[in-house]
Formats: sequence, C-alpha cells, structure tokens
Amino acid sequence: MRKDGPLWALGAMSGTSLDGVDAAMLLTDGITIQGFGPSAYRPYTPAEQATIRAALGQWPGDPAVAPAAEVVETAHAELLSRFTGAELAGFHGQTLAHDPEGRGTHQCGNGALLAQVLELPTVWDFRTSDVTMGGQGAPLAPFFHHALARYIRATEPLAFLNLGGVGNITLVDPTTGTPETPGALLAFDTGPANAPVNDLMLARLGLTQDKDGALAAQGQADDAFIQQVLGHPWFDAAPPKSLDRNSFADLVDALEDLSDADAAATLTALAAACVAQAQIHFPAPVARILVTGGGRHNPVLMAELRRRIPLPIDPVETVGLDGDMLEAQAFAYLAVRVLRKLPTSGPDTTGAPTLVGGGQISRPDPVPVP
Repeated sequence: MRKDGPLWALGAMSGTSLDGVDAAMLLTDGITIQGFGPSAYRPYTPAEQATIRAALGQWPGDPAVAPAAEVVETAHAELLSRFTGAELAGFHGQTLAHDPEGRGTHQCGNGALLAQVLELPTVWDFRTSDVTMGGQGAPLAPFFHHALARYIRATEPLAFLNLGGVGNITLVDPTTGTPETPGALLAFDTGPANAPVNDLMLARLGLTQDKDGALAAQGQADDAFIQQVLGHPWFDAAPPKSLDRNSFADLVDALEDLSDADAAATLTALAAACVAQAQIHFPAPVARILVTGGGRHNPVLMAELRRRIPLPIDPVETVGLDGDMLEAQAFAYLAVRVLRKLPTSGPDTTGAPTLVGGGQISRPDPVPVP
C-alpha cells in the first residue's frame, strides 16, 4: 500500500440511534479530502436492534455482548462486501458502554474478523488509546470536520453539529492549517439528542422513532422540566466532555405523567435546548452551524434549534455534503490517518493530554502460494 498520496478508504459507522450501519468511500491522504465515493445503508431488523439494545451498558465478557457483536459483525460484513475498489477499511463497531473516567469505552465488533471477510487492511478500536491516555475517547469526528471545513472553502469559524443518539458539536477555525494546530478545534458532547425520543417511542408505542417529529408537533413541551434537566452539573462542566447513550436514561420515566405527544415534544425541545446551552462554552462566536446526523431530518427539532440559537442553522447538504454519511466518511478518513501514523484526537477534541493516534490495524491473512 502506498506510503503517501490519496487512498480509497471505506468507512463504516453504527451509531447510538441503533438504526443500522452506514458505509461510505472517501478518497483522502489523511489530510485533505480529494473525493467522495459511493455510499450505502443497511438497517438493523427489529430483532437485531433488540439484541444490540439488550447489550447496552455491558462490557467485554458480559453475557449479552457476544450476540450483539455477532449482529454488528454480520451487518457490517454484508454491507461492506458490496463495495469494490477500497484499499483500506475503517470499522468503528457499536458502542455498548462509555465511561472514560471509570471502566473505559467499549465498542463491540471484531475488526480482525472483518479484515478476513473483506480481504482488506482494517482499522478499528479507534477510541481505546485516547481513553487510556486520559481523554474522553469522544467525539472522534472533529479532525474530519476540520478537513471538511477546508474542503467547502469556509473562511470564518463555523460549527458542525451532529444530532445522533447523543448530540456533539465541533467548532472549527478553517484558517488554521491542520487540526493539530492549537485553537483549530473545540469539540464536545452537547447532551442527549435522539436517544431519549427513540426510547420513548419504543416504550410507549412500539416504534423506533418519531418520524419527521410528527408526534412532537402535536404536543406542548414542558419548559420547567427542560430547565430542571439543564441544571444538571454536567452541562456546566467545561469541555472537552462526552456522554454515554444512557447517561440520561431516566428522562423517559420522569415524563410518565405527560401524554405521548407532550413527552415527545419535551424531549425534542430538550435536545435543542442542550445545544443552545452549549454556547456558554464557545470560546468565540461562529458564523453558522451545519447540522448532520438523523436529527436534521426532524423539522420540529430543527425549528427548535433556530428558535433558541440566533445563528444560521442549516443541514450540511446546503454546502454539498451528505449528512447521512458524514460519520462513516469520518472513519474512512481516520483509518487513513491511523495508517499514516497521524494523530486522530487531542487536547481540544477529547481532552487527552497530548495528541493521540488511536486505532489498531488488522490485515487479512496472506494468500497461500500454490
């Protein structure tokens, strides 16, 4: 494999929303983005979702982990095998537990197994090194966000807001030459986003999501409850900082006295309020916020963001990017950085005390010579 120049990398992401696997090709040298390739999505079936959900909060060796890992590995193998032309794969796996100040971080799925199936060098276990070094291990997309800001030729500071199960934001100064440059980035989780709404829909209605915010649109948000949640000391803690998907798992139970519509409206508004609250940690103003992740498809959530934040807030599609595939592309980009021994996180993105190059590389067994 070439030691420099661009590579076609295939990245994959299975996020905290538990909806399925995204995969995308990216042409990059690990520094600049030189082209976007094909992408695809493979949803989890309800049974697969239930298997993964049963393992949330569990650690290696716990009983529900092996069945969840098998689901994750099978889904990735099925999806990634459809692609041709990749020289390298980046496999994030499925986060089951995240406790950077305690037991660490746990993404299930064996990248070495995937390397054999795909017959490609595969980079995986991206977060452990960062946590071991004292970082939060998340978010990991910010170095890619810096490359995106330069790709779209941004000239003013801007933010990338990812609304998945948990929200996270990256502040980017595109005038800095590299993501390693001090002041180039600041990244942190904003708080719960889609996960509580998804959990509410599953618990009350047996549905996986509030599609297009249809239920929330019929309800009235409980502002007093939202302010109570925002009073949690986590929101005042200085970044970088991160959350587990279930860090605020009691939110759904706390709304048991509200109607389905009012509860959905409250949790949707809460996701936006968390982002608005996060502005207290911005070191300088940004010109705009570009939104990626599933939350940008929810018009109620987007309207709440615009109501609470006096900035242009737009889906990343307005600048020619694909918000459904941004995280998969990010792990393609990071895979090349790992291969080239470039850092993937640092003090301003995860709080690690120094720049960290995460990830391990598994290579397929050589073909026997006849």
